[in-house]
Amino acid sequence: MNKDHYRVLLVDDEPWNRDILRNLGTWDELGMVVTGEAEDGGEAIRLVEQHQPHIIITDMRMPGKDGVELLQTLSAQYPHIKVIVVSGYDDFNYAKHAIRHRAADYLLKPVNPDELNNVLAKCKRELEKTESGPESWEPYPSAFSGEFSLFQQQARLRFNDLNVQGLHELFGQLEHRLDTSDIRRPQQLGRIAYELQTLLGELCVSNGLCEQPVAAVLPPPTALASITSAVDWISAPYYTSLEQLIAQRKFKNKLNLDEVKQYIEQHCMEMITLEQLAQIFFVSKEYLSKVFKKEYNVNVTDYIVQLRMARAKEWVLDDQIPFKHIAEMTGYEDVSYFYRVFKKHFGVSPGEMRKGQPRISGNSPK
Repeated sequence: MNKDHYRVLLVDDEPWNRDILRNLGTWDELGMVVTGEAEDGGEAIRLVEQHQPHIIITDMRMPGKDGVELLQTLSAQYPHIKVIVVSGYDDFNYAKHAIRHRAADYLLKPVNPDELNNVLAKCKRELEKTESGPESWEPYPSAFSGEFSLFQQQARLRFNDLNVQGLHELFGQLEHRLDTSDIRRPQQLGRIAYELQTLLGELCVSNGLCEQPVAAVLPPPTALASITSAVDWISAPYYTSLEQLIAQRKFKNKLNLDEVKQYIEQHCMEMITLEQLAQIFFVSKEYLSKVFKKEYNVNVTDYIVQLRMARAKEWVLDDQIPFKHIAEMTGYEDVSYFYRVFKKHFGVSPGEMRKGQPRISGNSPK
């Protein structure tokens, strides 16, 4: 085995599910190799000692030690291992809870090969960044690991929404949380600083502030002398970058509709409205609606619906996925409203489409 390969462990009680993952992964291209397979969480932990994997792909429902127990053990004893959860829709809430606790990402059955390889590539990038970090980093307590993951999600949302006040409040919450925890040693604060710098680099690229993320740097010792100084050092570049982004959006001579379209595509499963988009891109909602319709021959609201319905149709045709979960995942809390939107778009209800009734296809988003 090439010493430069990242080692992967597959965990599933069904051998054919492990075979599917083996066949779908572009392991050589990713610089990875599957070094072992386990039937449950207990066997997985034994193989961790033997194979020392960098990545674990695990099912949730298994006899013996299940996915949740495996995640808890890995979080406490092996926090450096990247974990990808594989889950059916019936396990959606179960998996969601576990993912908040520890996992790097999750995939829905049946596994899509592109999604699998994209998630593996993401894990590889994160492993490469970690390897370039200081050797003295200490793992977080397992309870904080999940909280910090949620903090990063919130930081991403507030930055993308140009929410300066919300970002200030979020960093204030982080400082308070660190104050009430055992996380105050420089080796721990340095890791937090490094990971949040890496996130900021990704946010700057995705928002067009730079073409390549700026490499994260190690904070000076003075910045890690206290929790307050660490949070100040970490948050300062966030505020500076957000001010630059606001200025860029606010004072552009021409609205970049490609940016608007890309933003909609990234957030279409969330509760986004024309008013929110107009605020984010510093134009009136009337102007945004007019120029978007002129450029793409569809209005903003209909485009969001098209994107949601394209994804909903894929899921409706999979008879393993409950309609309630499809409604939730496509941004509709009210299932009956989802039914109405779906039938208006396709001409048939979700149930009729699933039963194979003749159906009228809606317009595909450009």
